[in-house]
Amino acid sequence: MSFVTGLRCRECGRRYPAEALHVCDFCFGPLEVDYDYEAMAASLSREKIAEGPRTIWRYRDLLPVDDATPVDLGAGFTPLVRADRLAAELGLGELWIKDDTANPTGSFKDRVVSVALTKARQLGFKVAACASTGNLANSVAAHAARAGLASIVLIPEDLEEAKVTMTAVYGGTVVAVQGSYDDVNRLCAELASEHPSWAFVNVNLRTYYAEGSKTLAFEVAEQLGWRAPDHVVVPIASGSQLTKVAKGFAELATVGLIEPATPRISGAQAAGCAPVATAFATGADAIAPVKPRTIAKSLSIGNPADGWYALETIRRSGGSCAAVTDDEVLEGIRLLARTEGIFAETAGGVTIATLAKLAAAGQIRSDERVVALVTGHGLKTVEALSGTVGPTASIPPTISAFDAAVGEGPDTGGLA
Repeated sequence: MSFVTGLRCRECGRRYPAEALHVCDFCFGPLEVDYDYEAMAASLSREKIAEGPRTIWRYRDLLPVDDATPVDLGAGFTPLVRADRLAAELGLGELWIKDDTANPTGSFKDRVVSVALTKARQLGFKVAACASTGNLANSVAAHAARAGLASIVLIPEDLEEAKVTMTAVYGGTVVAVQGSYDDVNRLCAELASEHPSWAFVNVNLRTYYAEGSKTLAFEVAEQLGWRAPDHVVVPIASGSQLTKVAKGFAELATVGLIEPATPRISGAQAAGCAPVATAFATGADAIAPVKPRTIAKSLSIGNPADGWYALETIRRSGGSCAAVTDDEVLEGIRLLARTEGIFAETAGGVTIATLAKLAAAGQIRSDERVVALVTGHGLKTVEALSGTVGPTASIPPTISAFDAAVGEGPDTGGLA
């Protein structure tokens, strides 16, 4: 059963039914899903969750849908990797990587889309749509194909080729827009008004879609033995993921699944699109929109819808926020790959580079249990590394040529 009691405006508190609504018609504040936590606590237990599938749907009772057969490609319960070699390089103690590259379409967006399209089907929608910087487009097209829904996704025209291919292969409609993601998003808001029968997952269904990000917190806590970490580093695009990760840990404590805890939440942005990090650094209360100029295209949202709420969450938790250059992003990708064998896209490079920056500044302490979220696979943004990695040597097919170029190779500890 669903424990949803309705929707509530984050700003003025007005209540609404659990329908396809995302904005308060009184103050234009965003709407949030409300739950009956008392009833939820009476129904939930760690044992019940452990009996569920090894996907986000093991946390069904904590999500805003009531469907015995969700739209599901198997998202969630991705690896939480103990990153001792990376921790040693950064001077940290206990470090974990939440590796969402292992999701079905290679990013955390599978979590939010599985929830959103399950809700869309429940509400009777037949068309799935979105504005996307790439990963969401991949996921919406794939989940729509799985559910037998038509899909229409809009993307900036300069998107990475791999992400365009991964979206188009599922057979839906893909429209490249001449402009930035913010231009795409504005167009989708207009289209949502023109086509009320379309489920725009990050517009008219955004209230439900965003709840899928809570499953990152749920999984991290369960994988740590039902404990919250001390510190979490989260990449920021719209800011929604960061706020929902914080909400996820709070909900687990509310229903008695973990001890009350307030993890410090820190945000990561690319310097070429850092409106939240800039506001944090300057002490501002308003988020000033920017024009994105970064290789981290999946984080290139210059006017983040949840930017102010992300900033508030960071400050309230005692976390931090920083921005890193494109060169630092590329080094972050390589650092994670060579220390832990995880290949992240540029957004993951932003997370790791920010983790390194905050650790060097003492804003992440060596006595903390730290989790860094790596939200997308490196195969999606291979071109970002063009010219920075490649063959160690190019040789004729002879032993003498190999020996001249490589010698005996790396130390193997005496193994042949």
